[in-house]
Amino acid sequence: MGIENVEVCIRRLSIGDYQVDNRVIVERKTLKDFAISIVDGRLFKQMIRLANSKSEGVLILEGTASDTVEIGVAREAMQGALITVSLILGIPVLRSKDPLETARLIVYIARQLKSIAGGGVQRHGYRPKNKRKRQLFILQGLPRIGPEKAGRLLDSFGSIKAAISASSSELQSVDGIGKSIADKIRWAVGEQESPYLSRPFGPEISSSAEAVTFETKIIKSDTNRSF
Repeated sequence: MGIENVEVCIRRLSIGDYQVDNRVIVERKTLKDFAISIVDGRLFKQMIRLANSKSEGVLILEGTASDTVEIGVAREAMQGALITVSLILGIPVLRSKDPLETARLIVYIARQLKSIAGGGVQRHGYRPKNKRKRQLFILQGLPRIGPEKAGRLLDSFGSIKAAISASSSELQSVDGIGKSIADKIRWAVGEQESPYLSRPFGPEISSSAEAVTFETKIIKSDTNRSF
């Protein structure tokens, strides 16, 4: 993939082209292949298998509109396929312009998974109606804040507004909130530059352990040779 500090293993996968951290399956298609797969019927068979997988699935479409000019597939057919994949089957669709950007997207997925594993929750469109539950739900959107820490924040400060307005030292007074988490919360709700996540990712990324210690592994299907 040409990105530093990312381990890529080549292995046969039963579905998809890449497996990230044993949690996400990535199906990568160029726009040309996407169009052809609509015509030959492969697309929906693959997407149904991906939707039924125990892992989270994502489709990355790679390329620009000019790549499909000579294919002869109507724009409406491609839009209809995207609606089926994203809305009916519930598979997120991401776009990239070339293989390098696709690689960066996959690495970013790994970073997000690591962040979630540190205490966040997967939200999946859940919208609680009870006020306290809604407040806790919103607080869990903060970096490294899971259900327990959200409850402690709400109990300590009394409201979301007070919690997100608190200083780093005030946040650290809450059990389980150390300096690292407090600083990340302050960055998330403030306007200052992030000392953690503002660095670009890709070939130019810093080699420091803090910047790119993913503690994750990307497995590449041995049938996908593009990058």
